[in-house]
Amino acid sequence: MQSLRCMLPDVKSPRQYQAFRITPDARNRLAIVYDPTTDDISFTFCIEIFDVGGKTPLHQHPFAAEMFFILKGEGIASCDGKTVPIRAGDSILVPATGTHEIINTGSERLYAVCIMVPNEDFAELIRSGTPTELDEEDLAVLRHSPIP
Repeated sequence: MQSLRCMLPDVKSPRQYQAFRITPDARNRLAIVYDPTTDDISFTFCIEIFDVGGKTPLHQHPFAAEMFFILKGEGIASCDGKTVPIRAGDSILVPATGTHEIINTGSERLYAVCIMVPNEDFAELIRSGTPTELDEEDLAVLRHSPIP
């Protein structure tokens, strides 16, 4: 009979997330929830926060799929020349090699859960950026509570 091992789950609150801007002038921030540099996993799970007008640069990942779930806000997502509107509740799957970007076209911040499998140095890129803080608006959205 195989012995089963039970471990307590790793639970983090939004105040524990480490946030970064990949470049000092970026209008989006990434708050790392779990990643291979601190957790025993092969993917990166973060929250991406786009200020009004914020966007990711047009880019691709040779081996990794990237998934997004829009928590709040609206914008557009483009992949390989096709563009679609996005809003809260939408999911986006970008396959490996898909050239893509997300742009906040709304009048408030755009919040997205972002998962990259495998990590493909994504966490290392994020962590090499400029550390920043999550503000009260960010924390309220992540807790799904009223904004102060």
